[in-house]
Amino acid sequence: MGIKSFQGARKQQNVLDQTPLKVSDYMCTNLVTFKPEQSVEEVIETLISHKISGGPVVNDNNELVGIISEGDCLKQISDSRYYNMPMAQDNVEKRMVTNVETIDGNMNVFDAANKFLESKRRRFPIVQEGKLIGQISQKDILIAAMQLKGQNWK
Repeated sequence: MGIKSFQGARKQQNVLDQTPLKVSDYMCTNLVTFKPEQSVEEVIETLISHKISGGPVVNDNNELVGIISEGDCLKQISDSRYYNMPMAQDNVEKRMVTNVETIDGNMNVFDAANKFLESKRRRFPIVQEGKLIGQISQKDILIAAMQLKGQNWK
């Protein structure tokens, strides 16, 4: 006589909460922003005093027009020394990056992490209806991952 296979009632599986962690849940909304007409010296002083590596550049309507970083400021310092020009001569508009990649605030933080890896960027601004509403950094993604680990990872 052969053995019959029997599957009894299955034990209820622990279902993980599948609520996506949105970028908007972890983005910074209290941003240090810059204006295109500001001097690069002002930007350097602000970066140092706030211990940040860059920030968004917005116009008077809070529309994103660029990003300026420590690297952009270093280029200014290097150029001014090379050409023996005063640093105060350049403004943010001349040094900022204008081709700014943004991400959607509704994006999952792990998709955003992948976007960080692919782009080699340190921060992404979040724009809604043409206005800057926040910014997410690599550190914000790390914070989100650690909070998830504390709740769901074994």
